[in-house]
Amino acid sequence: MNFKVGVDIIEIDRVKESVESERFCERVFTKNEIEYCESKKSQKAQHYAGRFAGKEAVFKAISELLPDKYEIEWKDIEVLNDKSGRPQVNILKQELKEQIKSIDISISHCKTYAVANVIAIY
Repeated sequence: MNFKVGVDIIEIDRVKESVESERFCERVFTKNEIEYCESKKSQKAQHYAGRFAGKEAVFKAISELLPDKYEIEWKDIEVLNDKSGRPQVNILKQELKEQIKSIDISISHCKTYAVANVIAIY
């Protein structure tokens, strides 16, 4: 059993510029992620940035599984909140999902930065 950690931090202004492009959002985020972030109105850039950092952190945590085994796209990883508001990761690519026993994520953001930390067990 392997325990791996991934972390990422990103400037919210950088993501804010990118999400103004509908093409960027459709390439990186699932429909559910877009609906969630858009519902946050004036703070949507912070939530997009948190999810983007979350996806990057997941990539880092599971990177040992990726070379030559799986091709993975941004939308193969979905970061949503459960009913209590706690973020969770959904791996949507079945063959990759079968390799991961557990994955936990924490996201935080302020006016300037968003950060995510992931622990994966596989």
